[in-house]
Amino acid sequence: MEVYPAIDLMGGKAVRLYRGRRESVKVYGDPVVIAERFAELVDKIHVVDLDGAFEGFPQNLDVVKRIIEETGLRVQFGGGLRSYEAVARAYEAGVENVIVGTKAFDIEFLRRVTDDFEGVTVSLDSRGGRVSVRGWLESGMDVKDAYELLRDYVDRFIYTAVERDGTLTGIEEIERFWGSEEFIYAGGVSSAGDVERLAEIGFSGVIVGKALYEGLVTLEELLEVAECLRKG
Repeated sequence: MEVYPAIDLMGGKAVRLYRGRRESVKVYGDPVVIAERFAELVDKIHVVDLDGAFEGFPQNLDVVKRIIEETGLRVQFGGGLRSYEAVARAYEAGVENVIVGTKAFDIEFLRRVTDDFEGVTVSLDSRGGRVSVRGWLESGMDVKDAYELLRDYVDRFIYTAVERDGTLTGIEEIERFWGSEEFIYAGGVSSAGDVERLAEIGFSGVIVGKALYEGLVTLEELLEVAECLRKG
């Protein structure tokens, strides 16, 4: 079980939204300073460009590049990566894993970026068991069907429980429907117990944001649990 602290970017600041709603933003400060604190304990973080997700193309790549250059952290990055050029720019900025959501269902696009770049990750953003697209504003196909469609192209997924994102209400109860792919969970994580449960379900990683910012749990606690899980 890997733990990925999250930084969501809006207007160059680190923020969190409630259930992905743009009007429910809470600002937490300088993302580079926050990343520096994370870098004391982990070597990889999760970064989302919320402006990019809403506008359809990245808005905060300069901040992401600063995080990488000033902290040495490895970064998985998503938000508005809906063109080949945007994906290329993210990799040029030093991102290790580009995350595609809405555009992943353009199979020609997905085939092209996975042919040309390593580590492409698909985000399955679920609302009521259906994939949410276009900044979580529209619903698409069943999540399981989406996974079956896309698994031939990628072996790394992020499953986000949209209705729980930023709520601190605990994880979504879900039965494993994937195979041996790397599958990472996000949405509502608020305790070390949540991480243990996710490992039992079969997730290989967990993204944690608001619970860290609000002090419900510490990164040290989560990493200790993850290490125990790895040791069996």
